[in-house]
Formats: sequence, structure tokens, C-alpha cells
Amino acid sequence: MKDLFGKAILDYQTDNTPEDLITETSISEADEMSVAYLFRTYNEMPKLEQKALQLAKGKVLDVGCGAGSHALELQNERKLEVTAIDISENAVKACQLRGINNVKVENILDLDTETKYDTILLLMNGTGIFGTLNETAKYLQKLKSLLNEGGQILIDSSDLIYMFDQDEDGAYSIPADGYYGELTFNVQYKGETDDTFPWLYLDYNTLQNAAIANGLQCELITEGEHFDYLAKLSI
Repeated sequence: MKDLFGKAILDYQTDNTPEDLITETSISEADEMSVAYLFRTYNEMPKLEQKALQLAKGKVLDVGCGAGSHALELQNERKLEVTAIDISENAVKACQLRGINNVKVENILDLDTETKYDTILLLMNGTGIFGTLNETAKYLQKLKSLLNEGGQILIDSSDLIYMFDQDEDGAYSIPADGYYGELTFNVQYKGETDDTFPWLYLDYNTLQNAAIANGLQCELITEGEHFDYLAKLSI
């Protein structure tokens, strides 16, 4: 991976002529995204993210922290103890420059389970890192192993059913060869194209079924304006 997402984040943080990111998926056309959006303040965040940050408590793990906006809010405004992780070295450098005290390059699957957390955050389509439906159980088991008793996992995603055509009976024409929320994702930045990677959107019922199958309770906290939702998983 060329870590183009991370490069864009670090360019923005260091004022190194940042440009828009271009993202494309297997079911959508190329779309421009301003890297400034990743640096949004609490007041600029969608309601789902604000709600997740309001619910955060205790010792927090921010998984896939990106530019670190969620971690910064919890650390500086809520005075919580936050550990932020991302697989992007460049994003982690930007987070350090922004003043996040505890941030490191780490894949969630490699995280030591000796340290437990009261809140684990996976935001901005948190189910994305699972990659595919088949891999979901592995990630849920890992997340579960990192929770303190009474802890919570706050995770958001979207039901992509709206992206597919409906027939006159209202049935959706979704692919028969796999789950419709499994996409491949591609990022372009400053003329470079990153490797394509799998990215998973889970509808709430599918997430709930996966959670229950892995010994977790699942509660729908709130729904957004466009098929998106925030869920809380707990033991």
C-alpha cells in the first residue's frame, strides 16, 4: 500500500500543498473528497459521530483514527484517556503533530489484549476495516477480547441497499455472488493510485446477527439521514 490517504492527511497537517482525494468503489463512480473534512471539529461532525463521542467513557481506544479528530475531542475536551491506532504511518505522524498523546501505528488484530478498554470507537464506517463478511467474526472476537467488563464498542456503518435498483415489486437487484455491502475501494491522490482494498458496509441486521453469533449484545443507538446508523456492542 502506498498509504495515499495518510499522505493526504500529513500534507494537510504540514501545509504541504494538499489536494482533494479521489475515491472510487466497485459500485460507485470516482468522487472527490476534501482532506479538510478529516480535520473537522466536533461541531462539524455528523450527528452519529457526535453521539458516539458523547457516549464515550473511561479508557478509550480509537481504531482507524485517521487524522485523529475524534481522539483529539475526547482527549482535550472530555479529558478522557485515549489510545489512537491506525495502520497508516503518515496519519499517525499527523496525529502526533496535532497533539494526540498516545497514538501508534498498529493493526487492531495485532493489538496486545493485556490492556483493556471501556470504550472502543470505530467511526466513519467502522465496519469497513473488517473487509468482508467472512472476516467479520475474527474482528468482533478481537474487539471483544479488548473490552473491560461493562465496556462498549461504538461502531457506525450504512445499509447500501439504496445503491441498487428496485423492480416494480420493490425488490432490489443485488448481486447473487456475495453480500451486497462488500466493496472494493480505491484511492487516488496527486496523480498516484493506491492498491485496491476490500471495504465492508454492514446493514444493521447483519451486524446484529454477527454480534450475537460472537457473544456480543447489539443495540441500535441512532440512525442518520441516509441509511447510516450508530450501534453499541457489549458483552
